[in-house]
Amino acid sequence: MSAASKITLKGVKKAFGSNHVLRGIDLDVPKNTSLVVIGGSGTGKSVLLKCILGILPPDAGKILIDGAPIKKRDEFLSHFGMLFQGGALFDSLTVWQNVAFRLRHGKSKHSKAEAQELAIEKLRRVGLKPDVAFQYPAELSGGMQKRVGLARAIATNPEVIFFDEPTTGLDPIMAGVINELIREIVVDLGATAITITHDMSSVRAIADNVAMIHAGKVRWHGPIGEIDNSEDPYLDQFINGRADGPIESVR
Repeated sequence: MSAASKITLKGVKKAFGSNHVLRGIDLDVPKNTSLVVIGGSGTGKSVLLKCILGILPPDAGKILIDGAPIKKRDEFLSHFGMLFQGGALFDSLTVWQNVAFRLRHGKSKHSKAEAQELAIEKLRRVGLKPDVAFQYPAELSGGMQKRVGLARAIATNPEVIFFDEPTTGLDPIMAGVINELIREIVVDLGATAITITHDMSSVRAIADNVAMIHAGKVRWHGPIGEIDNSEDPYLDQFINGRADGPIESVR
């Protein structure tokens, strides 16, 4: 474990009955870096994220934050933001109320005026005009909803941000816009980021480092600049989308 590690996993295992999803995950995420986790469907990427968040307790192993076990989960969660795959916006709340939800209901308890002002500032940061703040999610396009979700993820200036399939359902142009925004925001905030995605354009745009999970373990882990010359047949097959290779496809 590096002295500059933000998140460290040691031998993390998780099973659901006889289905052993995580079989001993060892992973290190240095502070102020962006890690993208890739792998086929059902390889445990989402389970890994849920274990870090404490939604699922690992069956074995350790998860360390800043080099120490998490003693107060609520304290840790107050320092993270998350962009959910489907946006997960509250339909009954206006855009600014969605963005400011944790500002109003979390530990900080901002006033309505303060929360609204901060929400509009974050919306500007993701390229949305102030008038969008008073619309409802159903009035927005998919790309705009994704930006709102991103604004909500950064509303509290988190130390750690999780991105779950951030470009799912978006056209290639909007996906590129979201990728650029994520990269800019992570750098500007000096945050540590973990992203789960199948989209290789996102991987190349967002990642400092890449970890590939296969068969419940980290198959490959290294800098983004080394993925094309890794000489690992599993990684090579995945990033190039080849049907033939050691990863068996479901037919």
